[in-house]
Amino acid sequence: MAKVIHTAQLSPFLLLLGLVVCTPACHLHSKGPRYGEVPAVEVEHWCDYQSGKASWYGGRWNHCRTSCGETYDQNTMTAAHRTLPFGTRVRVTNLNNGRQCVVRINNRGPFTKGRVIDLSVAAARAIDAYDAGIVPVRLEVVK
Repeated sequence: MAKVIHTAQLSPFLLLLGLVVCTPACHLHSKGPRYGEVPAVEVEHWCDYQSGKASWYGGRWNHCRTSCGETYDQNTMTAAHRTLPFGTRVRVTNLNNGRQCVVRINNRGPFTKGRVIDLSVAAARAIDAYDAGIVPVRLEVVK
């Protein structure tokens, strides 16, 4: 004779199964950085300046969403930096010619070794770095 299992007998088992399956999902929405994101550092812990290579980005990235949620516009004075907080204003000096501009950080990058900032097309043109593509720069946070 077959044994019949009633719904009331299954309830504790189903509840336990639901907890085991759903509990790990709670950790998927933590407030920490997401995979691939670089957490920002506080400006007061950043050096007075940073030197390195700058590149620019535009073209296929124009009108795409940036890391901070804005739509990228290559004709604005913005830039991508690995760690500075979004909204930080940075003075960028082209060390080849002394030309300067001020950009607002609204994206993350560059992710190429040896580069410290990715400039918008407008910023690259402002410091005469567009044609060269990569130039040595000095970055200073504007307070």
